[in-house]
Amino acid sequence: MALLERPSGPERAKDLAKRISDGRHNIFAQHGSAAQARLFEPSIQGLRGLAALSVLLVHLYDMPLTAGFLPQVPSWFDAIIGTFGRGVEVFFMISGYLIPASLVRHQLVSKFFLDRCLRILPVFVILHLALFVVGPLVGYKFFKGIDALEYVKIFLANLFFLPDILNLPLGQQNAWTLTYEWIFYLWFAAAFYFATRSRLVTALLVVAGVVTVLWFPISAYFLIGFALRAIDLRIGARGISGLLLSVACLALMYMLLEYVHPFLGLLPGLILFSTVLNPASSFAQLMSKATPQFVGKISYSLYLVHPFALYPLQVIGARLVSQGYSPWMVWPMFVVVGLLTSVIASTITYELIEVRLRNAIAALLGTHDRKIAAEVQGAAAGDMRDHARS
Repeated sequence: MALLERPSGPERAKDLAKRISDGRHNIFAQHGSAAQARLFEPSIQGLRGLAALSVLLVHLYDMPLTAGFLPQVPSWFDAIIGTFGRGVEVFFMISGYLIPASLVRHQLVSKFFLDRCLRILPVFVILHLALFVVGPLVGYKFFKGIDALEYVKIFLANLFFLPDILNLPLGQQNAWTLTYEWIFYLWFAAAFYFATRSRLVTALLVVAGVVTVLWFPISAYFLIGFALRAIDLRIGARGISGLLLSVACLALMYMLLEYVHPFLGLLPGLILFSTVLNPASSFAQLMSKATPQFVGKISYSLYLVHPFALYPLQVIGARLVSQGYSPWMVWPMFVVVGLLTSVIASTITYELIEVRLRNAIAALLGTHDRKIAAEVQGAAAGDMRDHARS
């Protein structure tokens, strides 16, 4: 079945289910069928939550610093907190692992990108519109003193994830990572499609990928998940020593990324992620507990929403300090209230936008494809049950 062709005929659901359950059609399923690749892995969800929480924590430190109400802290504390922003590379590892399986599962490039748009765009676009409506009214950052043409340029550049490429101001504080995500989606989809169609194009895509990694070293972290999808390495780091190994790898990866060079963090990142993929490892079991699972569930909303939730508190904190209140009182209040506000706002965003609005958009796109998907899912589940009984 060609990747860009729409399945046709009465056997399309059965045929697609067979392809999902048969890993021989794609190198990324050599160590397990694509149906198995669809199975939910709680530890990955928990790791996603840890990454989002890591970025939130560094902003609970940086935003008071920027606003002038961060009290004097030891240099070692500053150095440690400074590494927490490297949670974005954890997201890259997760995408590198999940996206190949997602493309195999969807079979059609159009379906794959529709799924990605439904996943990413609703929250992003609503926050984007809110920023560009409210921002000029409150004098937020780059809106001060810009004319209508500049406004439109910045609006469109941010809408299409291009502000860094066009050297224009970034709107949403964390949205720059989505540029990397979309480039990876486009690159991998093209490489996957042309791998069996044109050696020349595939070679050019590989060269382009290598150049991108050398030019933007943090993009190498997609390769960790990509590699572990291909080789299925799962390290069983059990007990206290295993947990310490995973935590040490996470800390070392963060430190090397922040203070040395991204390439040096690849090995500890690989070891960390391989322990996450092993359900028997202590770190995977920790990530599978209720709290990491909840944070993982709302992680995308938490990642994008928390700067919006923290901004009013940042303004209030700066005013309180200017009126004579101690930073040692204001900053802890900012952290506690900011953490609670971010989680509450992200939970609401998740329920209203990621779940309800996304489902409504999917419903508007029609029920036919969902019916076929349900048939395929049922057939794949039957294959898994048969395999379990055998």
